[in-house]
Amino acid sequence: MSVPLRQQIAVGSYLIKQKIKGVKKYPLVLMLEPLFKCNLACAGCGKIDYPDDILDKRLSVEECLAAVDECGAPMVSIPGGEPLIHKEMPQIVEGIIARKKFVYLCTNALLLRKRINDYKPSPYLTFSVHLDGLKDRHDASVCQEGVFDIAVEAIKLAISKGFRVNVNCTLFQGETPDEVAEFLDYAMELGIEGVTIAPGFSYEHAPRQDVFIKGVDVKNLFRGIFKIGKNRKWRLNHSSLYLDYLAGNQNYECTPWGNPTRNVFGWQKPCYLLADEGNAASFQELLDTTPWDKYGNVNNPKCVNCMAHCGYEATAVEDTLANPIKALLSTLRGPKTEGEMVAQTAPVAQQKSALEEISVKVES
Repeated sequence: MSVPLRQQIAVGSYLIKQKIKGVKKYPLVLMLEPLFKCNLACAGCGKIDYPDDILDKRLSVEECLAAVDECGAPMVSIPGGEPLIHKEMPQIVEGIIARKKFVYLCTNALLLRKRINDYKPSPYLTFSVHLDGLKDRHDASVCQEGVFDIAVEAIKLAISKGFRVNVNCTLFQGETPDEVAEFLDYAMELGIEGVTIAPGFSYEHAPRQDVFIKGVDVKNLFRGIFKIGKNRKWRLNHSSLYLDYLAGNQNYECTPWGNPTRNVFGWQKPCYLLADEGNAASFQELLDTTPWDKYGNVNNPKCVNCMAHCGYEATAVEDTLANPIKALLSTLRGPKTEGEMVAQTAPVAQQKSALEEISVKVES
C-alpha cells in the first residue's frame, strides 16, 4: 500500500464528514504554490513564463498557513516553481504539520541535499521528487543533463534519514509502455513510498507544445503500462478508479474544486493548470464565483486533452464513495486493458446548459 494507514483514516474521515454535512463542493488537496521561480526550465512547463517581478514574488508563511486554514483540505501539495528556493519553506512546512495536514513537498531535488537538514522526518511530510523516467528521458524532459543522477542520490539520502519519499512522474510524447514499466520497476527498487503518475497537461505558455500526449494515445499508453503491470508490484499513489480512468474505462468530468490552487495572485480559477482565467480573493469566493460548468474536457477546448490527477483524482474518489463495490472490484482486478473504451460525454446538467446556450444564440 503506497499510502500509510494513518493518512487513509484521516482522509477517509474527512470525506465521510463532508458527505454527512451534505457538502457538494469540497477540497481534497490544497495546491499551495508559494512561488513560480524555478532553477530549471523544462520544455513542458508553463509555470515560469512570467516577468522577473512576478518570479520574485513569494507567499509569506502567514499567507500560506492562512490558505491552509481557509481551505480546510486534509492534504497540501506544494508545487512551484521550485519550493526549496523559498527561504521560509521550512517554517511553512512546520506550520502545516502542526495542523496535522499531510504535506507533499514537490521538488526537482537539485537543492534537496543542501536543504534536507532544515526538515525533520514526520508521518505528515512527504518529499515528492520529480522524475519523468529513467536518466535519458528525465534529463531530456527537464532540458538539463545530470539532473536524474542528482535526484536519485537525493531520494536515497532522504530515505536514509527516515523521510517519506514519493516520485511524481509526468509522461510526455514518445513514451512506450515498456520504457515506463522499466522506470516503475527502478522506482520500486529505490524504496520509495509510491509513484504519482499522469500525462502532461498542455500548458498554453509551455515553450514546446509538441511534447504532450493527446486523446486516445494517452489511454492506449496507460493500457499498455497496466497490462505489463499486472505481474508487477508497483505502488501507485492513486485510487484504483483514477487508474481505470487513465486506461479509458471510466467517463469522468473533472472536479477542479477538489484541488484548489492558492498562489501569488490569489485563488486561481478554475484550477492549478489554467493560469489565465482570473483569480479570487478567498477560497469561498473561488467556490462562489467560478463558472465551473464552463470547464472540463467536454466543455472547454483548453481542457480537452487533460487527464491530470489534480482534476480527476477527486472525481474518482467521489465515485469510490458512491460506488464502493465497483471501486473494490477495480482494486482487485486492476485497470481493464482490453476491449472498447468508454466515450467521454458531458453530464446531463451540462448538456442541458449547452443546449440552452445554443438556443439563446439562435433566437438572438
